[in-house]
Amino acid sequence: MNSVNLSARLQVVADYVEHGARLADIGSDHAYLPCYLAQNNRIDYAVAGEIVKGPYLNAVSEVSKLGLKETIDVRLGDGLEVLTAKDNIDTITIAGVGGPLIVHILEEGKQKEKRSGKETLILQPNINERIVREYLMNESYVIDAETIVEENAKRYEIIKATAVNDKVNYDEKDLLFGPFLKKKKSQVFLDKWKSEAKKYEYIIRQMEKADERNDEKINESTERLNLIKEMIK
Repeated sequence: MNSVNLSARLQVVADYVEHGARLADIGSDHAYLPCYLAQNNRIDYAVAGEIVKGPYLNAVSEVSKLGLKETIDVRLGDGLEVLTAKDNIDTITIAGVGGPLIVHILEEGKQKEKRSGKETLILQPNINERIVREYLMNESYVIDAETIVEENAKRYEIIKATAVNDKVNYDEKDLLFGPFLKKKKSQVFLDKWKSEAKKYEYIIRQMEKADERNDEKINESTERLNLIKEMIK
């Protein structure tokens, strides 16, 4: 049987999934993640959800080819709508989409009672990680682990969070940089924020030159730039 090899970022996501999990992988594409976990006897069961017909068919084909239909159920549908109460999902993974879309999927799933709010969440936003951390905080989740990896000249952050009874309060630095990432300050982390600092410097220069100055936005961007500079010094 062919064994599935994961990209660096998906490998981190896989490593964060606990043994014996009942997994929902949303936006599963080829279902590489649940296939890898099933092959390595890491999960009891998985739903691979995909909203787009092409990737859904790719996932069906992959699961069938690897003989994993007993463990992985591939479903076509929007976000967490693919789930039923009988699935008893305890872990949700969403990787490779923007932060705002991740928040939308989780919130809509909650509103439609497709998630209990107790599931372990493993999330890999492509952009705007801050909004994801803020949502987790407001939903009474604590961030347990974070990793930043570089792959194909892009940098990705992976966040693992579990539900808690008492809301955790993260400050602006925690939300922006990540409570674990800001302590570790890996080279990938520093490279990312050096690059972000340059972007903010450029944006501020452009705003200052504009015919109609928006001082509020300039001040907001300057505050953000100062936070970044302090973090990477």
